[in-house]
Amino acid sequence: MSEIFRKEKERRSNALIAMTDAISRRELLKYGTAAVACAAFGDPSFWQAGATQRIVVVMFDGFGPGYLAESKMPVLGQWKRDGIYKQVKGVMPSVTNVNNASICCGAWPETHGINANSYFDEKSGEELYVESADLVLAPTLFERAARHGVKSALLSSKAKTATLLMRGAEIVLTAEHPGPEWVQKLGPAPEIYSREINYWLMAAAIDTLKTRPDIGVLYVHTTDYPMHMWAPEAPESKEHLARLDDLFGQAMKAAPDAAFLATADHGMNAKSLCWDFEKVCAGKGVPIRKAVSTGRDRYMKHHRGCSGAAYIYLKNLQDAARVREILSGVKGVERILTREDAARKFKLMASRIGHLVVLGDKDTVFGELDDEKESFPGLRSHGSSHEIDIPLFVYNAKNAPSADYFSHNLDLARWLYPV
Repeated sequence: MSEIFRKEKERRSNALIAMTDAISRRELLKYGTAAVACAAFGDPSFWQAGATQRIVVVMFDGFGPGYLAESKMPVLGQWKRDGIYKQVKGVMPSVTNVNNASICCGAWPETHGINANSYFDEKSGEELYVESADLVLAPTLFERAARHGVKSALLSSKAKTATLLMRGAEIVLTAEHPGPEWVQKLGPAPEIYSREINYWLMAAAIDTLKTRPDIGVLYVHTTDYPMHMWAPEAPESKEHLARLDDLFGQAMKAAPDAAFLATADHGMNAKSLCWDFEKVCAGKGVPIRKAVSTGRDRYMKHHRGCSGAAYIYLKNLQDAARVREILSGVKGVERILTREDAARKFKLMASRIGHLVVLGDKDTVFGELDDEKESFPGLRSHGSSHEIDIPLFVYNAKNAPSADYFSHNLDLARWLYPV
């Protein structure tokens, strides 16, 4: 693991922060030919995804059921009416990287290895963002498709997704840092902290459907900035979703032959209280080594680095009972699990999570603060078990499994291109 951490640190300093979609051919060849053993990805009696139907996968970041209920989205209404629609569960913790990797790999974290947006290197003591493809231990949808002779494209508003899930994709685009050819074609992309960047991303997706019919799998990942900023009933949210719905309709017209599969990584809730567990425990005379907010990534304007689940790394394993007692008395802490219990219950990779896993109630998040606790008016975030209910759509998919097959978001494309 330490070698992976070293590589990730080098990427952060040299390339990741300033990444564009002009990923070198050498990198694409490297990741496109990667082969990693993994658990089965579905019954081959389901559709043996060949070369006949294009697949569009929409990972609708932050799109909880409340947003669907509050907005007029006739295209999604058509998908719901004429296809498969279910409210399913996401993966815990309910943060983007965990669920995005689960959807893209069709596997649980115990298999693909992504357990949070950040990870803690217990050997070096460093906390780094999860942004490297080297950390993903299972084949991506793109790698699986490639084994069947199908080309793929990964388009994301967020740069971190492009570097994390790029393996096997022929086209990799991040709207956060688009290459000059995309800017020439579509104009400059809006800033990452905007709803407009999702419109630009969908324009790129529509262009790809029109100009690259050889692309058999198109994976589109939006940003949840609008959900962090606005509740479902807000006019700004309704405008954002109405515009995206119209763009989904344009994508259907551009590729009437295509199947459209859509789900979310997590929902979103207003949060009234945030705790810094390192300061809480130090104040009680039992310092811990590190408290990692599972939602912490470089998009601090979204959530201030605070989420509803935290991994606790102890300085001394003998402190476990006392730390658990201290944190159990913190207002808003809903549940505390040991590493082993959390790995078993949530199908996490035990070697990549803390000694303790702390979950918050609907109103509470955890992160690094100036004080022991703070309140952030207007903060909307996720990470807890209160943001795992999400919608799932399967529309116009030939020989898709029945609705009973789909119980979690990771089932969305798991049945495609079996290994």
